[in-house]
Amino acid sequence: MTRKKVKRILRIVFIAASISSLWFVPWILVKAWILPLPDTVQEQLNEGIDHGFDGMIVYVDEAGKPPAFYAAGWHDRKEKIPAYPQALFKIASITKLYIAVATTKLVKEGQLSLDKTLAEYFPELAERIENSEAITLRMMVQHRSGIPNFVDHPEFWTKPPKNRQETLNYALDLPADFEPDEDYGYSNTNYMLIEDLIYKTVGYPHQQYIKEEILIPLGLKNTFGSLGEVNIDDVMSGYYVGIDRDFKTEDSGLMLATAEDVGIFLRALNDGSVFNNGEQEIYSSIYVYEHTGLIVGYQSIAKYYKDIDTVIVQFNNTTNFDGYDWNLAEIINNRIEKIVRKKRS
Repeated sequence: MTRKKVKRILRIVFIAASISSLWFVPWILVKAWILPLPDTVQEQLNEGIDHGFDGMIVYVDEAGKPPAFYAAGWHDRKEKIPAYPQALFKIASITKLYIAVATTKLVKEGQLSLDKTLAEYFPELAERIENSEAITLRMMVQHRSGIPNFVDHPEFWTKPPKNRQETLNYALDLPADFEPDEDYGYSNTNYMLIEDLIYKTVGYPHQQYIKEEILIPLGLKNTFGSLGEVNIDDVMSGYYVGIDRDFKTEDSGLMLATAEDVGIFLRALNDGSVFNNGEQEIYSSIYVYEHTGLIVGYQSIAKYYKDIDTVIVQFNNTTNFDGYDWNLAEIINNRIEKIVRKKRS
């Protein structure tokens, strides 16, 4: 067989494989990706609703311009309340940015050490977390501890924990995912323990420390540590595909905020104004400057684009088991970035 014939056969096989793989890709993702780019962010949000999201909020802060606010779909579909930009939203793992900043401040003050071990900080857990004597606070902040993620426990979803201790129990007495600092493994358990460590250190809940040291100095009046601090009607509803219920009353213990407050915080994080002298150097050595969040009914994306000095925060209040809603959210987020860039050119 000639080389030319071999190349032709390989090309046919590649095309056939590519076509067959499309059967496993939700067509809504293909559609969202290939549609012509709209002229405005609002049009892109409207498309997002057409793609299946119940509600969306976007905040865009371009340096030198007034912030822009966008919303589409439902704030509460049962009550037929339209989405609005000032709604509170469960920001899920974006909370980790605030925890990392709080940790940085305590390290700079000398109240915490990045090199002290989990066994030193939590002697009561030393025998229940493998490698506790080698896991440092730095590794926990960076998700390099190897501590199992409690949400990965097979019973976490079938027997949801009723309180904080039950949640932690789903990560205890298990083999490590890997040896400390030998790999990266995103684990919510790391940050749950860091929250508890902040409490141990300052003598009051981490939410209060974040409020005093981060929120108040930045003037953030629409960021809260838990669902119990807010008017539930101000919280955007959260939906899960195939389940006819509103998840906004489920208290995840994570933070809530408006898109604007998240955007202001993210800019302060990136321009350094959230830090005191010497803190930014510490933070830069341990954690990232943008984040995403995902819990049942709520997806969030908070990014800073340095080359155009722009913050974009996106909230979507619909999730699903297959996860394609997350991919859809990222496609829309990428298209919003392109629209913002195009308007600047």
